[in-house]
Amino acid sequence: MNKKIIFVIAAVVVLGLIAGLIFSSGEKEEAKQEEVKQKKSFSFASVNGLIKKNKYKEAKNLLEKKKKEIVDPLMINQIQDKIYEINIKMLFSPYREEECSKVYTVKRGDALVKIARKFDTTVELIKKANNLSSVKIIPGQELKVNTCEFSLVVDKSQNLLFLKRDGKIFKTYTVATGKNGRTPEGSFKIINKLVKPTWYKAGAVVLPDNPENILGSRWLGIDKSGYGIHGTTEPDSLGQQVTLGCVRMANQEVEELYDIVPTGTEVIIVE
Repeated sequence: MNKKIIFVIAAVVVLGLIAGLIFSSGEKEEAKQEEVKQKKSFSFASVNGLIKKNKYKEAKNLLEKKKKEIVDPLMINQIQDKIYEINIKMLFSPYREEECSKVYTVKRGDALVKIARKFDTTVELIKKANNLSSVKIIPGQELKVNTCEFSLVVDKSQNLLFLKRDGKIFKTYTVATGKNGRTPEGSFKIINKLVKPTWYKAGAVVLPDNPENILGSRWLGIDKSGYGIHGTTEPDSLGQQVTLGCVRMANQEVEELYDIVPTGTEVIIVE
C-alpha cells in the first residue's frame, strides 16, 4: 500500500480518537454541570411551605417528582429522608387524606384500648393522630385510626431498620446490631413493650434511672427470649455491629417506633 495512503488512514484514525475523547469529555463536563445545576436549583423551601400548610400529599408528590429528575445520590437521600419525615407527620396528625386511615365514630362503652385492639394499632398512635392529651373520649367523637399493617425488617449487613406499612417502606432508621453475628436471623413477633425498661443482666438488676442501664427509654421484646429492639445510652454506637444481640436505636427514634407498632407486629431480621 502506498505510504501516503497509509499515512492518511493513520491520521484519520488518530483524529477520530481525539474527536471521540473531546466528545466524551464534553459529555462528562455537561453532566457535571447539570448535576451542579440540580443541586443549586432544588430547594426544600417550597416543600416546607406546603408542610406548614398541612398539604402533605402535595409536598410528597413534589418530592417524588424531583427524586426522579435528580442524579446526585446525596440529594436523592436527602429527598427520601424528607419523604420519611412527611410520612411521620401525616401519621401523627389528624390529616385524613391518606389511604391507610379511616374515621371512626366513638360509640357508647368505647375506650381507646378497645378501639386500638379493634384496628390492631396502639393507644399512643390514636392519641397522637387526634391531638389527644388524655385517654378520655366521648360517644359521637370522630377519631382518625390507622388501618394498614406495620412490619419491621432489620438488615444486619447495613445496620438499618425498615418500618414498613402495607408492605411499603415508610421510614428507615440507623441501628446497631450484634457483634460477631449475635443478632438472630429469622421471622419474629413483638410480644411485649415497656417504657423505661429494667435491665436484667447476669447476676444483677439495673433499674431504668441507673446510668449503667443500656436499654434506653423503650423496649420492644420479640419472641426469642432475651432479644428485642431498644433504646441506648451510647448513640455513637449506632450504625455498627457492637451489641450483645439486641437491635439498638436512638432513644427518640425507638420512642417513635414504640408509639407506632402494636404487639404482634412482625419483625424480620436478615443477614
